[in-house]
Amino acid sequence: MPTPGVFIDTNLLLLLVVGSTDKAIIPKHKRLKGYTAEDYDTLLDLLDLFPQVLVTPHTLAETSNLLAQHGNPERARLFERLRFLIHECEEVVVAGTVASNNSAFPRLGLTDAALLEVVAPETPLLTVDWGLLRQALAKGADTAVNFTDFRELD
Repeated sequence: MPTPGVFIDTNLLLLLVVGSTDKAIIPKHKRLKGYTAEDYDTLLDLLDLFPQVLVTPHTLAETSNLLAQHGNPERARLFERLRFLIHECEEVVVAGTVASNNSAFPRLGLTDAALLEVVAPETPLLTVDWGLLRQALAKGADTAVNFTDFRELD
């Protein structure tokens, strides 16, 4: 059982890595075109409400793959920042066999199915993915937070 904290999805982990490396890279990263430096600041404010950021190996791998799509010299800096964040976050392992047995696996894939295995009121999910949010909320009203709701407040 993980310590209390908040899980974040791949998109938000990507935003966290890129924004904490250099906010100027956010609009240049092809997977973050819809995000701004203000979104990064909002993410930091939300993460400050929790004692720990939680990740799964699947989320880390997917984030790493998306970072690899960015060119050098920034890519090297992004990977250095990811390395630092990996050490700062708590990694919660969900076996692929377990995640693939989740009923959402055929629709959402391995990374999101693994997150669905571990979200709970003590360890909710912060996400921008509507399908993932819906599935997490099906486990209980306190198991997920829609990041988009906070983006719209700015």
